[in-house]
Amino acid sequence: MCDQSTGTEASYDNEDDPPTATTMEQADVEAKVKRSFAAWDSLPSRGTLYKDRHIEYLRNGLEYLSSNFECLDASRPWLVYWILHSLELLDSPVNHAMSSRVVQFLSRCQDKDGGFGGGPGQVAHLAPTYAAVLSLCILGTQEAYDCIDRPALQRFLIQMHQSDGSFIMHRDGEVDVRGAYLAAVAALLTNIMVPAMFDKTPEWIASCQTYEGGFAAVPGTEAHGGYTFCGFAGLLLLEKPHLCDVKKLLRWVACRQMRYEGGFQGRSNKLVDGCYSFWQGGVFPLVQPVLMKQGDLAMADQDHWLFNRGSLTKYILACCQNPMGGLLDKPGRARDFYHTCYCLSGLSLCQHYPFGGEASTVCEGVDDDENVILKPTHPAYNIRIERVQDTLGYFSKLLPPTIISSASD
Repeated sequence: MCDQSTGTEASYDNEDDPPTATTMEQADVEAKVKRSFAAWDSLPSRGTLYKDRHIEYLRNGLEYLSSNFECLDASRPWLVYWILHSLELLDSPVNHAMSSRVVQFLSRCQDKDGGFGGGPGQVAHLAPTYAAVLSLCILGTQEAYDCIDRPALQRFLIQMHQSDGSFIMHRDGEVDVRGAYLAAVAALLTNIMVPAMFDKTPEWIASCQTYEGGFAAVPGTEAHGGYTFCGFAGLLLLEKPHLCDVKKLLRWVACRQMRYEGGFQGRSNKLVDGCYSFWQGGVFPLVQPVLMKQGDLAMADQDHWLFNRGSLTKYILACCQNPMGGLLDKPGRARDFYHTCYCLSGLSLCQHYPFGGEASTVCEGVDDDENVILKPTHPAYNIRIERVQDTLGYFSKLLPPTIISSASD
């Protein structure tokens, strides 16, 4: 396994190494991280999570966004999900009135032919469909559940399914391994899955695993953190994780934790990024039970973590927080709701043993543990575990809709 230790000195300080664009960017990031670590070490209590400021930032974003967010007009259900999930991890859910407003907005994003678009009147797409379904599950009200047009959603997912098992992201759109995961989440949570919906899909997902061990967007391209999470989580949800090389996957993901920064990079020879606290960190609790079933007894030890969670915790708290609220990619970058969501999701995974048992929150180098504790997130769905249980319980009482169309229609 890779060396996951966090050194006291930056990695790229050898003057004999010929400089490249990659090493110069890495050295610049490490210098900024070093300053952040120094500030962290000077604090009387190391481990501050600015919960109240993060909550205020998130609640303001749910009410009002400036014109700077016009570029995310096709991602509005994503904004809702990033904010709602961050708030639920911080144990600050929205009230009934706001919940109803969110449901009404998402209902306007729902396509009459199934799925959700990036905003009202926009074409249905698997990505905002996933975000909208998860948002409604987080709210967990009767109004939220009833908002989902299950027969239409089932038809939409079947239409996105291709003959080779892959999924297109929208009608006449591109194929992407994310699509298989997004579809599986929406289908499982709402109990609309039928065998034809995922015919050959596990085999297609497995074909996206690269020689490195991670997963690519499509077969034959480069492994990437987001695709890797979606690929393996998709296999796990479809109950076919054995189709990939799990140990090679584990090695690749473990090697993505940066030795100095403690956070994760998305690809080989790339910079650390706070969002991969979840996209890479979330793979470990999915891999561990698979290896346990394969007879690796070391995986059954609740003290056996497959990544350095103390180093990741330190990176998130010391380097990824904006003191005014919100979290970010790396020191020097602006805060945003995306990184707030996935930094907090990764921090939650650092704190809670993923297979039951008591929370294990004490991390090396963190003094004020109570201050940083978040609610546990489900490692495959990335919403709170009880929201997954409530949603599955509700929709399990409803029969899957009768299929009236297929991908060939």
